[in-house]
Amino acid sequence: MKIAVVKEIREGERRVALVPESCAKLAKAGFTVAVEGGAGNGAFFPDDAFREAGAGIGSDPAELLSGADLVLKVQPPMFNRIVGRHEAYMMRPGAVLVGQLVPARHPDAVVQLAGRGITAFATDRIPRITRAQPMDTLSSMASIAGYKAVLIAANLLPRYFPMLSTAAGTILPAKVFVIGAGVAGLQAVATARRLGAVVEATDTRSAVREQVLSLGARFVGVETGESAEDAGGYARELSPEFYRKQAELIAGRCAASDVVITTALIGGVKAPRLVTAEMVRGMKPGTVIVDVAAEGGGNCELTRPGETVVEGGVTICGDDNLPSTLPWHASTLFSRNLTAFVLAFWKDGRFRVDPADEIQRAALVTHEGKEATG
Repeated sequence: MKIAVVKEIREGERRVALVPESCAKLAKAGFTVAVEGGAGNGAFFPDDAFREAGAGIGSDPAELLSGADLVLKVQPPMFNRIVGRHEAYMMRPGAVLVGQLVPARHPDAVVQLAGRGITAFATDRIPRITRAQPMDTLSSMASIAGYKAVLIAANLLPRYFPMLSTAAGTILPAKVFVIGAGVAGLQAVATARRLGAVVEATDTRSAVREQVLSLGARFVGVETGESAEDAGGYARELSPEFYRKQAELIAGRCAASDVVITTALIGGVKAPRLVTAEMVRGMKPGTVIVDVAAEGGGNCELTRPGETVVEGGVTICGDDNLPSTLPWHASTLFSRNLTAFVLAFWKDGRFRVDPADEIQRAALVTHEGKEATG
């Protein structure tokens, strides 16, 4: 069975779907792996490393995609301006695509895949169950994003993170407020604490309180009798009364903080607006907001996805692809996730599509020319 990996064509994307260590593992399992020349350069994986791992190197993405049974990608398929064709229509009908598709944000890609008869699996929709943990690209990338968000904030903040005692007196530690205590938020909490900041975190799910406390941060939240978690383990929408109380809490904490890291997503996809323009106006000059949810529209009303702006002395970073800024490790973890998914359903020399399987059913986006309903 042939696997193809092509160079990602989204602007600024430096990750590659497979790294050499995974190519070697898949080749040992019986796959034939072909990688487009230069696909790993942005993540510092040269073509020679792929060759040494047993992968073939090709120069024509259309040829690689059309000859593959299984296509692995980081970003959803896009129109390739150089080739003049959409990536979905370079794949052969009946091929299988595995990658982080986020179908709610990329409905055009879903239509193209269904029209081509591609069976597509979105690893960002993999359920949060024990068996699926090694396949969960969303968590892997969120962890990287939470870490990098704090480093960006520390770089932009006009003061130290840690408390320092100097001959000129004591420097008090920075105050960091993290909104959303999922994978990205918890990594942000841990990183800010390692840098010496005083950290508070909030989440609609009170169940994460212990995780926040275990990292040495303070948990602040709104008491509610509502269930804040859906069946997949993600945050869900709550009542207007809850959001009113939450807004009051967030406004107060933002005004008192030096750094605000926002990571909140509903269903792992939609970014609720939690930090209003009015709240930003109430923050101290020099404060930094890093909106990890920028790709989903942003948690801050003033976020401009893909840009860093200054509003009233407050710097707002809206980088919409933080994992790509750490491409070596991001590619390595992403590659391991995809490899785990592929090998879990590899049997008797072929990848088995089984919509009845709990993991495949949740991740399936298109199949047999139609959009999957889950």
